Amino acid sequence: MSENDPAFVRGLTRPRAGRRDFLRLMGAAGAGLALSACGVEGQGGKSKVSRNDVREYWAGKARNGKLNWANWPGYMQDDHATIKAFEKETGIRVTYKEVIQETGPWFGKIQAPLAAGQSIGFDLMVITNGIQLEKCRQLGYLAPLDHGRLKNFAAHAGAGFKNPSYDPGNTFMLPYMSGITGIAYNTNYVKDEITSIAQLFDPKYKGRIGMMGDSQELGNFGMLALGVDPEKSTPADWEKAAAKLREQREAKLIRKYYNQDYVDAVSKGDVWITMAWSGDVYSLTSPDVKFVIPEEGGTLWTDNMCIPKTAENPVDALTLMDWLYLPANNAPLTEYINYITPVPATKAIVAADAAKAKGDEKEELTRLSTSPLVYPSEADMARLKHFRRLTQAEETQYQKIFEPIAKGS
Repeated sequence: MSENDPAFVRGLTRPRAGRRDFLRLMGAAGAGLALSACGVEGQGGKSKVSRNDVREYWAGKARNGKLNWANWPGYMQDDHATIKAFEKETGIRVTYKEVIQETGPWFGKIQAPLAAGQSIGFDLMVITNGIQLEKCRQLGYLAPLDHGRLKNFAAHAGAGFKNPSYDPGNTFMLPYMSGITGIAYNTNYVKDEITSIAQLFDPKYKGRIGMMGDSQELGNFGMLALGVDPEKSTPADWEKAAAKLREQREAKLIRKYYNQDYVDAVSKGDVWITMAWSGDVYSLTSPDVKFVIPEEGGTLWTDNMCIPKTAENPVDALTLMDWLYLPANNAPLTEYINYITPVPATKAIVAADAAKAKGDEKEELTRLSTSPLVYPSEADMARLKHFRRLTQAEETQYQKIFEPIAKGS
């Protein structure tokens, strides 16, 4: 998709094709209780982060009236309306740069200065939960959050975004936006209701089934088809899932293992049913394409806001993080990004905006406020599974098992 594509210009999609290459190895996003202000659990380097560690980090720090924010392309309105509103309300000046294109190269850029205890030039950064973010956490590169200053997060964050297993107690990070991996199908060709991953293995759709080429996404669905929770899976589970996926391939059920090019394929009917990402289906596919979270479950990924430990303006960054959790402040951003917001109360605001709007804007906002792809129900959220956190050794083993499937070897 080019930058001249209307969907790109409107900001209705992100450059996800590149991002999914490293969205594998993601930690789990789980439901839980809000972090108590009396203490936190987590890791910074090799030690636990205690209430005293949090107090020590934030002691003597105050607002400086400015902050530098590193983010992905397409994650802010073109006119920076949300940033301007924050600046007007707080007096904090924000320098915003879309400098994160891929997690791996970004980690490579910031690792040396952070290891040396030096500033990276940014006070806030948005990173997808995965191996690089886990390294930042384990190596002690992130500032422990002072939840005593995160009242909006405590009050308005959805339960599914609190206490994620990749960051127990939200010790170091708060969700920015999320997305779902599920199933998309073209209703012009598929007349049955799609409800199950098992239908991706149904011979009646032979040659018209799409699967993802990403090894962990593919492996996850193989495990879900067997009733295995990917987050709790073992190497024995991986082998069984790989065997099922090989059977699917050898039976010639698969038309292709896709990256993001499934979007055109399912819209045109080249494939009738395929693994898919919710944001793609919402923004890019034809109206004939429907997205579902299968009964066995889909998977959830999350982009997270975090503060480098060497940040020069950490209080200003923390202020912005919490400000974004006030529904009235988050709603305009959600209306632009169209991903799953961690602030479910924005739904009523988007609906109210739709009621006041006219024409195409009214239609789009109404669609957004009622879309389960942006506002999943509690039942849908409960069916979402989570990526298993892999050690380096486990990653090597996992890739050895699943990578050959999509490559046909």
